[in-house]
Amino acid sequence: MDTIVIGEGVELDARPASAVSRLLGALIDLVVLAVVLIVIGVVLASVMRSAVSEAVANVGGTLAIAAVLIVLPTTVDTLTRGRTLGKLAVGIRIVRDDGGPIVFRQAFVRALVGVVELWLTFGSIALICSIVHPQGKRVGDILAGTYAVRVRGGARPREVLVMPPHLAAWARTADIARLPDGLALSVRQFLGRAPRLHPASRVELGTRLTHEVQRYVRPLPAPGTHPEAFLAAVLAERRDRELVAEHRASARRDQEAALLHRLPHEVPDPPS
Repeated sequence: MDTIVIGEGVELDARPASAVSRLLGALIDLVVLAVVLIVIGVVLASVMRSAVSEAVANVGGTLAIAAVLIVLPTTVDTLTRGRTLGKLAVGIRIVRDDGGPIVFRQAFVRALVGVVELWLTFGSIALICSIVHPQGKRVGDILAGTYAVRVRGGARPREVLVMPPHLAAWARTADIARLPDGLALSVRQFLGRAPRLHPASRVELGTRLTHEVQRYVRPLPAPGTHPEAFLAAVLAERRDRELVAEHRASARRDQEAALLHRLPHEVPDPPS
């Protein structure tokens, strides 16, 4: 399991695709390209049969091959952000090493190198490199700075936030304002991944998030409170308060709906 660090300093899980998944996806893409190449070859053969010269036919054939092997894969990868027909079928995507979507430059490098490692060597170089490389990269991925990740699979269950017992009394009386959505998400992700973070990064990120959250809390807990306990208490208390507020709002809506359905002028409802 690899991780990608986003702008908020939170690590996201990114599972590299297996060599088998990549092989199946590549086979589907190669079959599609081969069919397109055959169709174009048949069309060119019928058109060039009456061509003025053999040189024109050769140039047309070369341009057609370049279009199918380089231009078409580059265009499809760029427009679909690394999800060709084969990759879509097996549930993988090509992304940059930093986890972002690929752009024209990466797609072009992969297609250009693919002419050699996929077509001229019948995929042997790409297969060996994908098996050996820890992220399943082929040569084109290494040069382009990309790799394949899984985008399908079972969803990981979210860890339930638990109120630290020693902070429960403080949290019930504290004035905790609503956190900005981005900050709340960063804290939630940090608490879920804290055990897997490097100790130094865990302390640094926890301290930074604590300083940001403290601006929305008064009074603060006792000095010496662990940052992660403080963050968990704030999120748990906000969750509980929002649930209570939602239940009260729902009950109030039900009461108002019942009043709207009553007959006017205090005439009792007819018996059902």
